[in-house]
Amino acid sequence: MNLTDRREVKGLLDRYGLAPKKGRGQNFLANATVVNDIASLCGDGDRCVIEIGPGVGAMTAELCKMYKKVLAIEVDTDLIPLLSEALREYDNLEIMEADAMKVDFTALVREKFPGEKVSVCANLPYYITSPVIMRLLDSSEVFDSIVVMIQKEVADRLCSQPGSADFGAITLAVTYKAEVEKCFSVSAGNFIPPPKVTSSVIKMNIREEPPVSPKSVENMFALIRAAFAQRRKTFSNAVRAVSSKYSKEDIENALISLGLPADVRGEKLGLCEYAALSDILPL
Repeated sequence: MNLTDRREVKGLLDRYGLAPKKGRGQNFLANATVVNDIASLCGDGDRCVIEIGPGVGAMTAELCKMYKKVLAIEVDTDLIPLLSEALREYDNLEIMEADAMKVDFTALVREKFPGEKVSVCANLPYYITSPVIMRLLDSSEVFDSIVVMIQKEVADRLCSQPGSADFGAITLAVTYKAEVEKCFSVSAGNFIPPPKVTSSVIKMNIREEPPVSPKSVENMFALIRAAFAQRRKTFSNAVRAVSSKYSKEDIENALISLGLPADVRGEKLGLCEYAALSDILPL
């Protein structure tokens, strides 16, 4: 069965009385070249892959051909029988009915793939993109890489640089755990049904060690959240809006001591600056 052939996919869905569910953000990839390109990003063949959101199984089939073992996590109960039929030829596949937002990925990897290299491959519904990415990064110690297809504007945000309009708190949170690479974009016409936005594929290579070592990681991210909660304010004013511990002069002196302008905005600061400020300004 060719799971990127639109006619075959429609026939398969019809046989089970199914259609893509808008409420679940279901847009099934229907381009064999794109499927192959995404699957190839997971790395060498000597690894296992967790796929989130297999849909009708087009990517799943390609992953099964390329890698040792594949665990496909699907939240939609209705798709489980369809996937079992469409992918029955692959004996290196396990289909798991579960909500990725509730999965303990650290425990799952240690149970299913002990001692193995593991990557994640996901076509994430746009409405849960950021929460799923952060949940995966919370278990980053068990992954080598995370390959995701997401809305282009979110990909731009994750790959942005300090000072750009797209740069935000999530950029810094992801950068702390991984090196992020934007690989390519995928136009709406490659999906069933076509979404209203362009998608992009990114790869997050998990860092062996974080790029900064503040005294308190929690305090560093508290400063980051404060700065971006009111991103149009200066860093000093944004911090004072959430904490009365320091005067404006205290915060500005901390900035100046690091060679930064006293009136700099938080959106202009990178992870190194936040780590250094965190050590000077514990909240």
